[in-house]
Amino acid sequence: MITKTLAACVVIIGVTGIPGWSATSSQSRVRLDQPALAEMEDQLRHLPVHLSEFSPVSEPLALPRCGNVRPPEALVTPDPMLQFDEEGPRVRVSFIVGADGRVHSPFILDSGGTREDQMVLRAVGRWRYRPALCNGVPTDSEARIQFGIR
Repeated sequence: MITKTLAACVVIIGVTGIPGWSATSSQSRVRLDQPALAEMEDQLRHLPVHLSEFSPVSEPLALPRCGNVRPPEALVTPDPMLQFDEEGPRVRVSFIVGADGRVHSPFILDSGGTREDQMVLRAVGRWRYRPALCNGVPTDSEARIQFGIR
């Protein structure tokens, strides 16, 4: 039952003319046009990903609204188990410390490699903070941290 349904979906996709895909109803097999698929992957790789999610706020605009500021305080910040050599890469990460004290939207700014980036994101996701205060009210704040040799 599942195989027949999947084959029908593939035939519909093949008929719609998505580049790189084709299917035949008699064989129920999918053929990939490798050059077209490689071109689509290359286009996806060069898309800007998170540019619209971050908008810089100039400090002069933020200060009048928030006269009494207290930055976030780290409560629990276990280090990721990274092994850098002296000339090795550094990993820089940006994230939001939410009003709830949890880390939100961690984002790698400078990569140290796939494995290191994943370890940093996993560790940072477990961090907990006393949130920043704006006139005594917990508020979101941005933090940037660099990991490297101590």
